Amino acid sequence: MAVDAIDSKSAASEFLSGMRASVPVLVAVLPFGLLFGAIAAGNGFSVFEAMLMSGTVYGGASQMVGIELFGQKVAPWLIVLSIFAVNFRHVLYSAALGRVIAGWPLLQKAVTFFLLSDPQYAEAERKRQETGELSFAWYFGMGAPIWLSWVAETGLGAYFGKLISNAHALGLDFLLPIYFLGLVMSFRSRPLWLPVVLVSAAASMIAYKTVGSPWHVTIGAIAGVLLAAFVAPKGAEAP
Repeated sequence: MAVDAIDSKSAASEFLSGMRASVPVLVAVLPFGLLFGAIAAGNGFSVFEAMLMSGTVYGGASQMVGIELFGQKVAPWLIVLSIFAVNFRHVLYSAALGRVIAGWPLLQKAVTFFLLSDPQYAEAERKRQETGELSFAWYFGMGAPIWLSWVAETGLGAYFGKLISNAHALGLDFLLPIYFLGLVMSFRSRPLWLPVVLVSAAASMIAYKTVGSPWHVTIGAIAGVLLAAFVAPKGAEAP
């Protein structure tokens, strides 16, 4: 009984720690959740349909791409391919995270991969680097509030869509890039950090000018991964 009580207390503490880690993300994604809801409403989605898409797809940028293509005369395979291009980085996230959570129960793994997002992966990796461990309680404590807020923000954006149809004019869209920049900078002590960042950024910018969006996201990520794989220092810790 005493052991169970200690475990429950530890899990609750980890859950609250994860919730605290979600706060900066909640602030950063707010304008984008509202913007997606407004775009969805502008493309004929009801408030319920927009929230349902955010709750089930939970894809962020891929939802933006999909919602813009749904109303156009675009072949379904091209829509799927475009969304895959935007989300390809999640294949890399899943591969790295899967090794860490290999011993977790199947249900916890399913929830973990469903809640996986850019900030979720980055914060989980930083948590593991700083403490040497990653618990499901912490991961769920961070991921659940972000998912709930994304769905709620989508509903608000869809409901008040006409009022925020040009969210970029509010100047709030700088929050998420600044947050991601902070995440990238937090890993600067790792070997090859600067070369990987520079190569990834250069490849992404070149791809954006030559191939176009959304392929530049995938190409930039692959370039950084390939550099890290080929020139990884000997004896470096595996992710």
